[in-house]
Parts: sequence; structure tokens; C-alpha cells
Amino acid sequence: MPYLIGSDLPREPAGKRFRDLLARPGILRLPGAHNGQAALQAKAAGFDGLYLSGAAMTASMGLPDLGIITVDEVAFFVRQIARASGLPLLVDGDTGYGEALNVMHMVRTFEDAGAGAVHLEDQLLPKKCGHLNDKKLASASDMAAKVAAAARAKRDLVIIARTDAAASEGLEGAIARAKLYIEAGADAIFPEALTSVEMFREVRAALPGVKLLANMTEFGRTPALTAQEFEDLGYDMVIWPVSSLRVANKAQEKLYATIARDGATTAMIPEMQTRTELYDTIGLNAFEALDHSIAASIAPDWKA
Repeated sequence: MPYLIGSDLPREPAGKRFRDLLARPGILRLPGAHNGQAALQAKAAGFDGLYLSGAAMTASMGLPDLGIITVDEVAFFVRQIARASGLPLLVDGDTGYGEALNVMHMVRTFEDAGAGAVHLEDQLLPKKCGHLNDKKLASASDMAAKVAAAARAKRDLVIIARTDAAASEGLEGAIARAKLYIEAGADAIFPEALTSVEMFREVRAALPGVKLLANMTEFGRTPALTAQEFEDLGYDMVIWPVSSLRVANKAQEKLYATIARDGATTAMIPEMQTRTELYDTIGLNAFEALDHSIAASIAPDWKA
């Protein structure tokens, strides 16, 4: 039965449940889920937590990832993913949508929406994807003030500080920033856009006892590593931020090209989720069962 209506609705705050996942042995795998349907499919595959990427979110809205969406727009996605899956969710908080007071507002809004964790980054607006060129950084002290504001505003939310400094200040600069952010109240560090296995090792060695997040995005600067390889390097969490959206977008591109060419979707039928599969995923019959005035829906018999 879906979490939205089920008797197994989570009773503990999402932040506590996220912390509990982090405390378990092994690396915490957090695949990106760009909407509620993706969240349900990730849950069905056996994942215990999810990630909401700003890049995936904005791309799904037809916008670039330049920090131009609002707290309330992100909260809409947080609510649907948390409600659909019931899983603890790490949310991309970009630069915090402003200064210290804005960061506090973001933390409270995301926590109320059902987020379990959020990460803040030390870029200046207009921000960029961490694997692109010429990122502009806030001062370390300004970022530390944002981290402190987030830590002050949270109830149970896990606060992760992301630093993009490796590209412009070198690994020593990124590590120095990370230490300052931990002192300011961050629960974990996200060193973005590291370009070699050795860099991951050096960050781990320089931050003993600190929870670390690795980003395994495709087509970026980081070498392709598995979750097990990141775990062997001593990392505690790994995200695949935009993968679900990339696959969905490629499939949709193929669909529209097929309709334009054939005037029909017939050639794409084998690649589609069936009506029955869709209804099972979203729990249509479980919803209907709550209201006995609704006759149970039966998917029509269909043959190609």
C-alpha cells in the first residue's frame, strides 16, 4: 500500500531516518529521483534513500541549472517524492537561495516538506553545475555563516556542506574550507568535481571521522567508480544525481521521433511501461480500496 495512505506511514522525522541510514554499515546509495514516479521505481528496486538534484529538477522544468528556481518550487518536488516513496530524501539546496536568513527559511521549508537532508554549496549566483568551468566561489567565511544558519534552523535535518573549491583553489583549499564548514555545524562534507581517485583518497585522509558524500554523475570530471569503490575509498554516501532524468529524456526523445516519423507509437510499445505496471506502481487499486464506493479498476485486455 502506498505510503501516502498506508498504515506504514513513517512516524519518525525524515532527518532522523536519514541519520539512521548513515549510521548503518556500508555506503549509503542515493539514486536521483526527479519526480514521484521515479521515486516509486527506485524504492521498488530496493533503495532506502533518494536524492533530488537541482540540475534534474530544473531540466525537468525546461530550465538550466543556474540557481533561478525558488524554495517553494523545490518544496513542491520534495513533497511529491517524500509523499510517494516515504523514503528519506537528500535535497540539493544550491546556494541556499540567499544569505543566512534565506538559508534558515530554506531549511525549515524543506524539513516541513519532508526532506531528510540538504546540501549547501559555496558558489556565488549565478551558480553552475559543479563539473563546469569558471565557477565563482563565496568566501569561506560567508559560506561558514550559511552553514551555521542552517544548523541553527534545523530540527532533525542533516546538513551537508558542498565545496566546489577544488577546481580553483586546489585540493588544499577545498580541504581547508571543509574543515571550516564542519566547525560551523555541517554534519557531512560533499567535495564536488574531484577528478581522480587519488583526490578522493586525500580528502578522506584529511578529514578523519567526517561523513563524506561522493557524486557519481555521468559526463562529468569525476572518473566512473562504483558504489563499492567509493566505499573502499572510505566514503559514506554516493549520489547518481541526473541519471533517471537522462534515461527518461532519451526515451521521450525517441518516442516523439517515432510519432513524427510513423504517425503512431506502435514501434515503441515494447519499450513502454504497461497500463497494469503503471497502476501497480502508483497503487491505484490500493487507493480505490479505501473508498468502497469506487469500483476496482481493471486494465483492459489489449493486444498489439
